[in-house]
Amino acid sequence: MKEAGQQLPEEEEEEASPKASDVVNFAGSCTLHGVSHVFLPGPFTPRRLAWAGAVLAAVGIFLYQVAERVQYYQEYHHVTMLDEEEGKRLLFPAITLCNYNRIRRSRLTRNDLHWLGPEMLGVAPPDFPDYLRALGWPETDASPPGFFPTRTFSMLDFVQRTGHTLEDMLLDCRFRTRECGPENFTAIFTRLGKCYTFNSGAPGHELLTTVKGGTGNGLELMLNIQQDEYLPVWGDTAPFFSFNTEESNAGVLARSAGPGLVHVFSGAGPNSKPRGPLFYLPPPWGDCKSGPIESDFFPNYSMAACRIDCETRYLAENCNCRMVHMPGQGVAVGLLHSPGGVGGDFLVEKDSEYCRCQTPCEMVRFSKELSVVKIPSKASAKYLAKKYNRSEQYIRENLLVLDIFFEALSYETIEQKKAYEVAGLLGDIGGQMGLFIGASLLTVLEIFDYLYEVLREKVLGLYQSRKQAGGSDRDDLEYPDFPRSPGGAPPQMPR
Repeated sequence: MKEAGQQLPEEEEEEASPKASDVVNFAGSCTLHGVSHVFLPGPFTPRRLAWAGAVLAAVGIFLYQVAERVQYYQEYHHVTMLDEEEGKRLLFPAITLCNYNRIRRSRLTRNDLHWLGPEMLGVAPPDFPDYLRALGWPETDASPPGFFPTRTFSMLDFVQRTGHTLEDMLLDCRFRTRECGPENFTAIFTRLGKCYTFNSGAPGHELLTTVKGGTGNGLELMLNIQQDEYLPVWGDTAPFFSFNTEESNAGVLARSAGPGLVHVFSGAGPNSKPRGPLFYLPPPWGDCKSGPIESDFFPNYSMAACRIDCETRYLAENCNCRMVHMPGQGVAVGLLHSPGGVGGDFLVEKDSEYCRCQTPCEMVRFSKELSVVKIPSKASAKYLAKKYNRSEQYIRENLLVLDIFFEALSYETIEQKKAYEVAGLLGDIGGQMGLFIGASLLTVLEIFDYLYEVLREKVLGLYQSRKQAGGSDRDDLEYPDFPRSPGGAPPQMPR
């Protein structure tokens, strides 16, 4: 009794002090700063109120900063990096030569004029005799009395037959220290008709590289533009010679070159660097095409390949035909226009809705600089006239020299990079979390663990209460054969 009497005050003291709740216990052990000063046993005091306001303000500022960082991340900003690199060996670009005079006058026939005069040459049928006389035809041939056109006409055969041949135009060719010739070029068809590409990379043609910059370390060409084969100007046509440098096998960059001049095309000027690889970001950071091209004709994606593929599909769907420069097996109907007004001009009106060609995510560009020197001198004109069995006047009017080379092997790379990535977003959120509420990722796990335990206890309590309720119902029906008085206990079965 004495010992029980001694313990009685301690038991009364424990019963008199308020019992801490689960929330208070969690707040006391949680690493979230300030929460332990808000959730305390006992009445709510001004000190706890001040701490609660401070915690809520810190949490509000933290959430505002997190929302701002998430919004900034979802804007997908990017930065452009410019770097200069020195190359030991550079791939020489594909060079395409096209004569803007697509049809040689010596190959044009009366039948060709019948089929293509109005659409391609702008010559109406009543003007056919005058046009043929302008070509130098005799009067009897210009107006034949019994002319009968063919039933069919092959546009592809026409371009092959009437286009300028490289064997006739190329007088001299040299790449670095090696001689080259027509066999080093690949014939292709473009909007300008039949053209020839050097270093095309086609089967049987190795890709050439250069290890030095400067003149003499590139491609040197001497060409005869054959002005005597040019068609007479009829209407608004004015043919001339063109030099193309291509970014890919289907490039579209063009620069005109005139006769009697040495045209020096270098990769960069003295105050600039040649453009090198360009790397763009795909959506949502940028607007470039990163996937493979969905085409039956081109293995690699480029803007030129995309546009040609789009034009080809459009013509195939509308007239089951194609233009000469287009791939496929359909009937070739023209160079620029096809029957019924269906042709390449449709992209001017329908490009935005029918065909969208995005910039590739990886591409190579070349910056070009042109310098011109007058040729030939009197001495060289006499020598060239004797060598090629031509007059000096013909040499001055038709000779063209091209020298294409890299100014230097150093080049610039332009690359787009993500300005704000997931790692930066998480770092900013972690910094704001530590600054305003003194928490970390493990603090978040503590809160979720506490919520899980509370929810588990609630579910288990609900389950136990339902189980006990069901058990009490079964106890009432356990002894149906033994009557009992109201309020009495059920009889006990003997053991």
